[in-house]
Parts: sequence; structure tokens; C-alpha cells
Amino acid sequence: MTEKLTELANHYRGIIQKLGEDTQRDGLRDTPERAAKAMQFLTRGYQQSLDDLVNGAVFDSTMDEMVVVQDIELYSMCEHHLLPFIGKCHIAYIPQGRVLGLSKFARIVDMYARRMQIQENLTRQIADAIEQVTGAKGVAVVIEAKHMCMMMRGVEKQNSVMKTSMMLGSFRQLSATRAEFLNLIQRR
Repeated sequence: MTEKLTELANHYRGIIQKLGEDTQRDGLRDTPERAAKAMQFLTRGYQQSLDDLVNGAVFDSTMDEMVVVQDIELYSMCEHHLLPFIGKCHIAYIPQGRVLGLSKFARIVDMYARRMQIQENLTRQIADAIEQVTGAKGVAVVIEAKHMCMMMRGVEKQNSVMKTSMMLGSFRQLSATRAEFLNLIQRR
């Protein structure tokens, strides 16, 4: 184990013990290490950069109509309670001479989602990144997510869904463009 992983595992061991459990019993003996590895995985977005992730996958194109990538799964951690929120991200952009490789949309969503986050900021970060990388005329992002901090604790509301949107460029300026995008992502 690396020094960082050992330190994280020791913190988890301490938390489990403070909750009143015996970290030496069979079911918990390796839990601190597993939890530390899981947390590193769940927050791996901190180890990634937009430039490395995109890796030059921006291509010249004459496409100048809306491109939509819908239902990108996302898993993130609420920065207030360290509980997951899980949902889907819908992205649209209007290219201006350059298009982004399809898989890069999901990778951008994952990079920002795999950080301690609030959904409002996540939505903006994704939109800003797409705009930065593509130089698009407009970018739209909608995220729909269920938050375990609402479902498992506090008010315990199982069916609540949070929706956030960020509209940049022509999606913000032109109501018809925004309406077209929102219509395209509607559930049928």
C-alpha cells in the first residue's frame, strides 16, 4: 500500500472504531483498506486534467447544427455529507468549425463528477469545459440526479430528483435554441 492509502485506511479504521465497531472482526478486518481504495476511486477526478483527458480529440468539421449527447450516467459525492448522488447528464453544443470526440463527453462528465461536489457547480464545470475545448457557439448541460443525502438521512425523501441546467452562448441568448434542446431530451 502507498503511504497515502495507508493513511486513508488508518482514518477509516479510526472512524469505524469511534462508531463502536471492532475493526478486527472478520467482516471488518480489511474494510479500512477497501474503503480507502474506494474513496480514491470515487474521487479520481482530482488526478485528471481537461487537456490530458481530451488528448487532442477535437476535429475540424463543417457541422454547424446542434449535437446532443444524452443520458450520460454520472456518480458523484456530495461535498456536504460525503454521500453519493447519482444521475444522468445531457449535453448539447453547436459546433463552430470543430467537434469533440464522442467518448470525451462522458470522460469530461466523469472527471468533474468524480470529485466532492455539489450538482450546481458540476453542471457549470461541464458546460465551461465543453465550451473551452470546442469553442462552440453554444453549450447546454442538464443534470438530473438523486441525492443519497436527501434519501438516506435528513428528510428521507425517496423520489426527489434535482435538475440543474447551464446554458451558454446561443442556448442562453436564443429561446428557440434552448427550447429545441429541452424538447430533444424530454422523456417519451
